[in-house]
Amino acid sequence: MDLSNIKMVVTDMDGTLLNSYHQVSTKFFNLFKELKKHNILFVAASGRQYNSIIDKLTPIKNDIIVVAENGAYAVQQEKELFSTPLTQEKVHQLVQIAQKIEGAHVVLCAKSNAYVLGDSDNFIEKMKQYYTEFIVLDSFENFNEEILKIAIYHSISSEHYIYPEVQQLEGDFKVKISGQNWLDLSHENANKGYAVEELQKQHNIQANETLVFGDYNNDLEMLANATYSFAMANAHPNVLEIANYKTHSNDDFGVERILEQLIASKN
Repeated sequence: MDLSNIKMVVTDMDGTLLNSYHQVSTKFFNLFKELKKHNILFVAASGRQYNSIIDKLTPIKNDIIVVAENGAYAVQQEKELFSTPLTQEKVHQLVQIAQKIEGAHVVLCAKSNAYVLGDSDNFIEKMKQYYTEFIVLDSFENFNEEILKIAIYHSISSEHYIYPEVQQLEGDFKVKISGQNWLDLSHENANKGYAVEELQKQHNIQANETLVFGDYNNDLEMLANATYSFAMANAHPNVLEIANYKTHSNDDFGVERILEQLIASKN
């Protein structure tokens, strides 16, 4: 495996760059300095909101591109690169469907904030792991702010309890199981693969110059856009099947081990 031609590194956050305690390692930040020396573009691509990603990567926030909300919103140095919001009509349609799912909690994701109903203290505590900025509402009725994504949470399994209820929306919307407990509904072009493709075009970078890490179904499209696509050892079976390579788990420095190889190839 020759990584000497890599010009862009893209990594998911939860289950990939972040360990099980939602932390970024000191080892990664040290490796990032070497990536920067070699002018390698670094992209953090996550289902998380922009502010939450920045919170995890504050020391390098001015040196990276952030792709938030599963590809619906891309930012570099606080400047928006592109976004793919939902129309208000579609937001109201999806909220009505989501609120009928038993045991589900709905989050409306905007560029700088998320919105949630205050009907579950337990869920709001859980939200704090993923959303640094959110507002609690009494109702979603008459809500009219621009929304990038609707995230739905189930305490047991998004794949078994949410997906069957929204599967029929595929084709009109992007329906993504983004984690054990989360499923995301967004614009049909709002996915990490679309975002990576846009960045490749903007920076004249080819698939064989792109290195991507992922662990869950919302990473599938972006893994397909890179010759050097890596599944984490802890990845969903779908990711393990589509990725061209495999690395160690997020708790065993899976991303960092490959970045070490990349830097060695550059040196």
